[in-house]
Amino acid sequence: MKVPTRSSAIIGTLGLVASLALTTASAGEREAPQVVLTTVATAQSPVAGTAGPGGTVWIAERAGKVRVLTDSGLGAPVLDISGDTTTDGERGLLGIAFDNDFTHFYISYTNRQGTSTIDEFGVQDGRIQPSTRRTVLTQTQPFANHNGGDIAFGPDGYLYIALGDGGSAGDPQGNGQKLNTLLGKLLRIDPKGAKPYAIPRDNPFVNTPGARGEIWSYGLRNPWRFSFDKATKDVLIADVGQNAWEEIDWASASSRGGENYGWSQMEGNHPFRGGVEPANHVRPIHEYGRTGGGCSVTGGYVYRGKAIPALQGQYVFSDFCDGTVRTLRLAGGQVTGVDTLGVDGGSVVSFVQRGDGELYVLDLAGGVQRIDPA
Repeated sequence: MKVPTRSSAIIGTLGLVASLALTTASAGEREAPQVVLTTVATAQSPVAGTAGPGGTVWIAERAGKVRVLTDSGLGAPVLDISGDTTTDGERGLLGIAFDNDFTHFYISYTNRQGTSTIDEFGVQDGRIQPSTRRTVLTQTQPFANHNGGDIAFGPDGYLYIALGDGGSAGDPQGNGQKLNTLLGKLLRIDPKGAKPYAIPRDNPFVNTPGARGEIWSYGLRNPWRFSFDKATKDVLIADVGQNAWEEIDWASASSRGGENYGWSQMEGNHPFRGGVEPANHVRPIHEYGRTGGGCSVTGGYVYRGKAIPALQGQYVFSDFCDGTVRTLRLAGGQVTGVDTLGVDGGSVVSFVQRGDGELYVLDLAGGVQRIDPA
């Protein structure tokens, strides 16, 4: 994640651009919503965020601090793990999440040796209890890029963890398609069911010999932000491509897991370096090429707020290098339209969803911006 220049690709190769055959609404389609970005705070490399107790919004800075958004900007750090992480390569504090009843707070970061780490803190009266800190899960990273690191609790109450393929380029260890490693996967665990965690019995590979039971889905390169639709409970994953195609994957709330998103046999819908498409490949619902200036897709959320009715139900996303905020109109896992919202979020590294469904855009250069009606 070297950054703050728009021309350099964030987190290693995260990847995108709008070559876009992305179209604004054409004749017969509804017009794209009219929005503006309102800067509500500035931070030091804001990289992730989450809805907190009492309608609050919590923001993570890559170097290790967590702050709460207030009417006057960001407050003093409520957590500081700066001494436990490093911003070398694509490392740092990469994800934060509360469980569904706000009794525990989780952080996802790379430690000073580069190991992906998930830690848990107890929460009392909306405050982190540092003395309760414990490590839930670790995963050694063979290279300094493609850490993934996003975390979120699903509607089922389990913790989902996105990990990249381990880095370098082209998945040299073949981790994306291997079921005996956590790398290149979306994981699903129960951090409250045992110490350090339990594996849900209905995970898809629990009874597969040689496979890691934590795996929910696989074939991911560097999943850079995933989310659950607050209304439908479907999951959407933005997966950064190698050098040609960015993709957005989808799975229904009724899925039992086990989806194979294809990497590194496939990059989007295209065989990668002579790879053969797996028979069980789940193709992306959207892909775009890198011929227009982008480099790394940044996933967001399906908008479920009330401030912008015309945006309701659309998946909002962007790209680290292009910065334009765009949407997918969806119907049952099918894309029915692709729009641009006509606003530039800068070096868009993440989106944050408030408890009421309103959205913020994080610019790694410092801006915390709310999406408002124009």
